[in-house]
Amino acid sequence: MAAPVDDVELREAQRDYLDFLDDEEDQGIYQSKVRTMISDNQYRLIVNFNDLRRKNGKRASRVLNYAFEEMVAFQRALKDMVASVDATYSKQHEEFYVGFEGSFGSKHVTPRTLTSQFLGSIVCVEGIVTKCSLVRPKIVRSVHYCPATKKTIERRYTDMTSLEAFPSSAVYPTKDEENNPLETEYGLSTYKDHQTIIIQEMPEKAPAGQLPRSVDIIVDDDLVDSVKPGDRVQVVGTFRCLPGKKGGYTSGTFRTILIACHVKQMNKEAQPTFLASDVPKIKRFSKSHSK
Repeated sequence: MAAPVDDVELREAQRDYLDFLDDEEDQGIYQSKVRTMISDNQYRLIVNFNDLRRKNGKRASRVLNYAFEEMVAFQRALKDMVASVDATYSKQHEEFYVGFEGSFGSKHVTPRTLTSQFLGSIVCVEGIVTKCSLVRPKIVRSVHYCPATKKTIERRYTDMTSLEAFPSSAVYPTKDEENNPLETEYGLSTYKDHQTIIIQEMPEKAPAGQLPRSVDIIVDDDLVDSVKPGDRVQVVGTFRCLPGKKGGYTSGTFRTILIACHVKQMNKEAQPTFLASDVPKIKRFSKSHSK
């Protein structure tokens, strides 16, 4: 029986991304980056969008507009790439993550311009961090032992802040099918760090006389505690809405969040760097466009 279209497309996307990462015959940039990531004991690879556009324009366009499906394929391809370079290291981490940087065109927004048209897309948002929650552990996989049957069961958990938008049952198992009590093996269970931050649009970009807008951002794993209130940041992530329920019924309005994949600090005092060869070009350009 033929595989579902979604599976076929996912595998095709995975092959394309693996081809992009395995660039030994091109410039070897990402093969080198993957090796550096392994040697630094990291599990997030930062990909420049301009490189992806240059090598595979179709995939770059799909990543921007169908972020969740494409990110799943990209991260699986990264895991395959890590396994081919260092099989032992690929088994040390359950997941490897991809972050993006570069130019995002119309997807470069502020909390005010981040509207419903961007849902499901990758966006780059700039603003000032106003609030950071505590870093809390979030369970990914729980392991349970049953003393009566001497069996071990495990359960995986996903929610609307995961890339795969299929929330698992939120019920934490305390008994098996035969009503035997279960003991949680905390040492064998897997957790990840989880934090929520709020960023607000920069005062110089907010219209005069209007309150600045803000957006909630979910950061996980290695991205937690990377910023503090008062920092000016640029956050790249996937924009998603969460169903709002009142009295058991889904309301017509939805809360939106940004699931971050890359967080970059912006220094307010940062000065642009020019090479000596750039100065005559800038002068020539200013004369040619002066009125």
